[in-house]
Amino acid sequence: MTGDGSYERDRAYITTRITADGRDGYPVEPGRYRLVIARACPWANRSAIVRRLMGLEGVLPMGIAGPLHDERSWCFHLDPGGRDPVLGIEWLREAYEAREPGYPKGITVPAIVDVPTGRVVTNDFERITLDLGGEWTAHQRDGAPELYPERWRDEIDDVADKVYRDVNNGVYQCGFAGSQAAYDRAYRSLWERLDWLEERLGRRRYLVGDTLTEADVRLFPTLVRFDAVYHGHFKCNRHKLSELPALWAYARDLFQTSGFGDTIDFAQIKAHYYVVHHDINPTGIVPQGPDVRAWLAPHHREELGGRPFGDGTPPGPPPPAERVPPLGPESDTHLDAPGPRRFRSAT
Repeated sequence: MTGDGSYERDRAYITTRITADGRDGYPVEPGRYRLVIARACPWANRSAIVRRLMGLEGVLPMGIAGPLHDERSWCFHLDPGGRDPVLGIEWLREAYEAREPGYPKGITVPAIVDVPTGRVVTNDFERITLDLGGEWTAHQRDGAPELYPERWRDEIDDVADKVYRDVNNGVYQCGFAGSQAAYDRAYRSLWERLDWLEERLGRRRYLVGDTLTEADVRLFPTLVRFDAVYHGHFKCNRHKLSELPALWAYARDLFQTSGFGDTIDFAQIKAHYYVVHHDINPTGIVPQGPDVRAWLAPHHREELGGRPFGDGTPPGPPPPAERVPPLGPESDTHLDAPGPRRFRSAT
């Protein structure tokens, strides 16, 4: 938190890369690494989507931290015995401290862990998705899409930067603002950018070009959480996403595309924000709505043209162990927290 009450994200990530040539000491190797995500976290959601689109499930296994945590870090409270079955750890902090004892920065997801040593290699969420698309090509499925094509890279970067600043991070700047002035600034920036996106997506199916790109991967996790969490919990309440015709249809189009909606668990998303953010929601009550079945309504975005996967093909279904619950009427979901207190999340 800055002096004027503005929320400033800590972006001090571990920037070591896993590359085809292993220039940072970590070459791409099937089965060597474990991608740790949380279904609740939008930044981790990006990695889960790209891993699915690239068909890397068989070469980059995935661990899933639960939605609830305290000041110690994300933990594996949904796994048998409360431990990741491969890494054998209860708290993600253990993998960070294996890399650097007393690790002083944020314990964030996504994180890729080197299984033989138990050490985190990287938690640089922007670089992780780019490298899954660009450095793991030898192990990608046939028909994997090109999400960061050279000819559109400048435009993808420009759109993604705007979306990050005003939307992905903008909802947090609203929700964690420590003063009215800071909240008002963040709210204006958020809605100016959402209006810009509404206009842009009213005339084109995807954010850049006529296929899915990194820009779409980066916007979707915020949109899919908007009505369930950000509209009320983070006070981003000028409109619901479902009241913005182009953005709502665009978001449903992506949700219904293989690799996107099949990474989403609304119960875990809501449990995380409404329970962990104790200073915003001190009662810890998790709302029942909205009715998530609306995500399956027809979107008609195919009328705008475009080919979701370009010259590629859709991914197959997720592995059975990674399937999320099917959409249905909202039900009571009780997830026990790992400690007696709740703390503001850094995600």
